[in-house]
Amino acid sequence: MKNLRLSTFLLLLLFSLHFSESRLQICKPSGKVKGKNPPPDRCNEDDDDDDDDSVCCIKGRYYTTYKCSPHVSENTKAILNLKGFEKGGDGYMPSRCDNKYHSDNMWVVSLSTGWYNGGRRCLNNITITANGRQVNAMAVDECDSSMGCDEDHDYLPPCGNNVVGASKAVWKALEVPLEDWGELDITWCDA
Repeated sequence: MKNLRLSTFLLLLLFSLHFSESRLQICKPSGKVKGKNPPPDRCNEDDDDDDDDSVCCIKGRYYTTYKCSPHVSENTKAILNLKGFEKGGDGYMPSRCDNKYHSDNMWVVSLSTGWYNGGRRCLNNITITANGRQVNAMAVDECDSSMGCDEDHDYLPPCGNNVVGASKAVWKALEVPLEDWGELDITWCDA
């Protein structure tokens, strides 16, 4: 009887460890893409070519790609980036969810490839928490972390796997001072 209880306990322990492990899967890089020189006037370049945060891909440099993103929880850690969704701005192409451009005065976001989840979060709201404030914003686009540095991606590097790209309206709603716009540590969850 004692052996049966011990066996049952070990079986339950193994099952719970397996279940916990599958929920906390680690997102590992899926590959790399090599930077190419963009055609003249195709995308913006920083003045300092040694800067790792250059907007355009740098010829010969390799950029890490991801097909996954960290697990979504009630407090998913992410980096909020400033993104334009209007025609002619950062929104060089219409949003993937609805094939439309969106006003930067709307609370809209793009999500890294894993969080975009093949479009399953399209037109659904997420709740972003930062700066002691919260805002609900609609997911309208993917920030592609699986590809980049090519014509289809306007010669921009792949997105990080933990990025929420947000319109100006989101930054304003979070009351982030204008001089701090660009990148911000946040948490988010499905609304």
